[in-house]
Amino acid sequence: MSSRSMYTDDCLQFLEELRHNNDRQWFAENKERYEASVREPSLRLIEAIGPRLEKLSPFFPAVAKRVGGSLMRIHRDTRFAKDKTPYKTNIGIQFRHEAGKDVHAPGFYVHFEPERCFVGAGCWHPDSQALLAIRRKIDDEPTRWKRARDAKAFRENYRLEGESLKTTPRDFFKDHPLIDDLRRKDFIGLSPLAESDVTSPDLVTTILAKFRAARALMQFLCESGCVPF
Repeated sequence: MSSRSMYTDDCLQFLEELRHNNDRQWFAENKERYEASVREPSLRLIEAIGPRLEKLSPFFPAVAKRVGGSLMRIHRDTRFAKDKTPYKTNIGIQFRHEAGKDVHAPGFYVHFEPERCFVGAGCWHPDSQALLAIRRKIDDEPTRWKRARDAKAFRENYRLEGESLKTTPRDFFKDHPLIDDLRRKDFIGLSPLAESDVTSPDLVTTILAKFRAARALMQFLCESGCVPF
């Protein structure tokens, strides 16, 4: 890894200013700054992560495209939202499984935002069929699930986050020893990053170390969906 950082301090500064000036005129006036401080460094980051992620698993492609790749668009979909602000105020980078069609498939995720930077790994809002498959695999292989959930590297880096049912899911018993996990609607681990990590020359190394720490969880989730890891 080069001693040169991907991002400068202006990356998070731009996002902070966008938070307070979330309108098309301000963005247009600062478009060149967005390209230089946010989009282009993000594409370089994706390119740098790609070969090293492939060594962990070849099924999570890193696609360094300006549109339609791993870098999520900054424009918000406001068609059905009460909040009509046009832009996201974070950088979102996804490395989803090649068998998945959207962010709900198993994947790795990187999020940069002022005061909220993190790495994610797992399944966020899987559809009903995928969710049932995960629950059944937990039920069928409880020891394997606990080994993935409680792996030392995972526990030292991640916390399982997301939504859970308040009631017992259909086809499972309320006194199941793993009922708290079976109630989960999301199987996503989040691992915090410091803002200083974003501008560190070791950013790629830091992210890949966190990806590797989630290996057991990701393998379990991929197997539940009958896709390779």
